Amino acid sequence: MPGRKDFIICVDKSGSGKRLDVVVSSFLPSCSRSLAASLIQKGNILVQDDLKKPGYRVRPGDKISGTIPDPDPVRYTPEPIEIDILYQDSDIIVINKPPGIVVHPAPGHYSGTIVNALLYHCHDLAGIGGEMRPGIVHRLDKDTSGVLVAAKNDSAHAFLSFQFKERKIKKTYVALVHGSMEQDSGSIVLPIGRHASDRKKMSVVTRKPRIAETYWKVVERLEGMTLISIDLKTGRTHQIRVHCSAIKHPVVGDQIYGQSRIKAPNANNKEKQELLKSVKRQMLHAWRISFRHPSTKKTMEFEAPIPYDMAELIDSLKEIIRRKA
Repeated sequence: MPGRKDFIICVDKSGSGKRLDVVVSSFLPSCSRSLAASLIQKGNILVQDDLKKPGYRVRPGDKISGTIPDPDPVRYTPEPIEIDILYQDSDIIVINKPPGIVVHPAPGHYSGTIVNALLYHCHDLAGIGGEMRPGIVHRLDKDTSGVLVAAKNDSAHAFLSFQFKERKIKKTYVALVHGSMEQDSGSIVLPIGRHASDRKKMSVVTRKPRIAETYWKVVERLEGMTLISIDLKTGRTHQIRVHCSAIKHPVVGDQIYGQSRIKAPNANNKEKQELLKSVKRQMLHAWRISFRHPSTKKTMEFEAPIPYDMAELIDSLKEIIRRKA
């Protein structure tokens, strides 16, 4: 069968003492350690024809034999959803995610997601974790736009995941926030965890805090708002939105963490308030990403242009400033 692979590994002195799942994944580049561990537990991989645990320490002379089966059929349906593909090869695909679309299927969103779109557009998926699907290594909120990378095979998924875990991947966002930032650059170092009373929200006041670091720089000061670029040292859920809200500069259009900033129009800011009423989502965009390619190991960088709705709002704010000058 096309994806099925039978193998035999004879352990020599160089492999002595290593974990069984590590040995298998290093011998088979297309098999990640997590997949190797899963197959060992299922009995697909044996040592001297005996069942072992993934953490078994191999010895010189051990014969490891097994089968990497075909990936299971995908649980989700490929859908012809239009996506902006910035780059793709046999290992990865990089897209410019539009706002308003969920990345991964979940309760309430089993269709119409980025995963459904990738299943349709990627004809060379090799499978992730034993399932024929794209490997999502990072996510963007439904209403956040911008650059997103996914893996097409286990080894690419493992390599990209490792870079995220070790904070080797550089991501830069742009956000339009309320108010005028007091300085031209700065950092926000506040813990983030689940909100104490609303489990769907995150908060800097939480029972189980996890360290979170956000670095920002002013790009342009606008009519009572500031366009900033943001670099993340950590990648907590809703980190940018929570941190900006915590320092009293929530992201414009954020319905969860910034709604209180939208006030009724008055004689001084009526035009700006009318603009804010037209904003349908948070003005947050994943602008740029840089990482090492899983196969070539060369550094690659991709950039997604600011989407129309965000660019139009920025231009409208600039026009208000020009008329006042």
